[in-house]
Amino acid sequence: MVGMLRPNGACARMIALLLTATSLASCVVGPDYQKPFLVLPVSWGNAKQAKPSKPPELAEWWRRLNDPMLDELIQEAVAGNLDVATSKAKIREARATYRQAGGALLPSVDGAASATRSRTASTGTDGASTGNEFQAGFDASWELDLFGANRRTVEAARYGMDAAEEELRSTLLTLLGDVASYYVEARGYQARIALARRTAASQQETAALTRLKFEAGASSAVDVANAAGQAATTEADIPDLETSYAEAVHRLSVLTGRPPATLADRLKKSRPIPRPKLPIPTGIPADTLMTHPDVRLAERQYAQYTAKVGEAEAARYPSVSLTGDVATTGTRIGDLGKGSTISWSFGPSLSVPIFQGGQLKAAVEIAQAQRDQYFVAYRTAVLTALEDVENAIVALHQERIKSGKLAISVKHYRDAASLGRSLYQSGSQSFLDLLEAERSLYSAEDSLIQSQVAITTDYIALNKALGGGWNGLVDSSRPEIVDVNTGPQLALPSGQSRPIAMKK
Repeated sequence: MVGMLRPNGACARMIALLLTATSLASCVVGPDYQKPFLVLPVSWGNAKQAKPSKPPELAEWWRRLNDPMLDELIQEAVAGNLDVATSKAKIREARATYRQAGGALLPSVDGAASATRSRTASTGTDGASTGNEFQAGFDASWELDLFGANRRTVEAARYGMDAAEEELRSTLLTLLGDVASYYVEARGYQARIALARRTAASQQETAALTRLKFEAGASSAVDVANAAGQAATTEADIPDLETSYAEAVHRLSVLTGRPPATLADRLKKSRPIPRPKLPIPTGIPADTLMTHPDVRLAERQYAQYTAKVGEAEAARYPSVSLTGDVATTGTRIGDLGKGSTISWSFGPSLSVPIFQGGQLKAAVEIAQAQRDQYFVAYRTAVLTALEDVENAIVALHQERIKSGKLAISVKHYRDAASLGRSLYQSGSQSFLDLLEAERSLYSAEDSLIQSQVAITTDYIALNKALGGGWNGLVDSSRPEIVDVNTGPQLALPSGQSRPIAMKK
């Protein structure tokens, strides 16, 4: 029984060696990662608040625009966007890399078998012998990782896996902002097209009235030409607006992973421009370190390359491996393991870097320089995120002021145009005054629509800058391509290929 066997002196020394090596394997070299501490402002510089702001409400922020179609498009974009699919594939790659790195910490075992038939003849005699030889066995090895090279590799791979997940969050954050922004722009162009058509129709009526007055001798040919020219100028705005609208729809379709014209019919019916409920809480600058995926991605990459410094440093130290093999040989297959010869070997091997021409030290310096670059990138990501929030706060605040002034402007110009038309019909005002009033009204109304679009766009930008992304489940485990017939098979002739199964 195995439990009754007692180790002899050689076995005892071998076990002691294993225990000693295992205890040494807890040693690592190189710097341990520490999350950097950055001094941040306690409040936003452009947020005029008497008391600290509440934490930002980032969960499904787009739903506060109260537009069911926008909600549907965002769901479709998360499921079908190709950049998201790429990020999910990177997560699968990072996870596989982590498992691959972890395998280096475990022993490896390889099996081998062979069968040989041979014939031996003696020179000058008729005697000859024919025989068979069968051999089976396995080889095993285990790198003890005394100075933590493999463990630093695993550590770097783990941080890389975290970084891949943050990259997916960053991709989703950008995607949600783009879908919402292009949707709002599309609704804005629809509103501007409708305004241009209404205004052109009104100006055509004015032109017809002017023509009647001219025929009655109460107006001049110059007035008729100016009236027709203004209507045509307004109509000339429509093709550019239609082009911009189509481009926004095409971009939305591509963002959802479909051909450009896919959403044209669904968005054809005009809807109001989504308008947010303001103001919104912005929290404090430190919140960006916890919520913004670009910042979290940069921090994970910095951690990953800190571990790579230890990986490069460990290459300068000796490495010890335990290797062993067992083999059995017999003249018949049935003899293997019983009526055969059995051989085994076991022992450590030591590799010591003595002279490498400075390559190993240079590799450490390369890793340190790369680590420094990612630390600077992390600091840059933090400052950029803070800048984006500050810019969005200012833009949203100032655009609301602008929109209020434009609304007052539209009211006054509408009154002026209405009164001017009445006075012109009664002959109490010149046509040029009416022409200017209608032109000013159209310009002010168009500017007000653009300002309403800008308010919602700034709201989207602020939520994006604060780190508002997708909080739902994203399945990154399903591959885009499902391989079939991957086992042994006959090779196809050159130029031919087998079909692949795409994910539905």
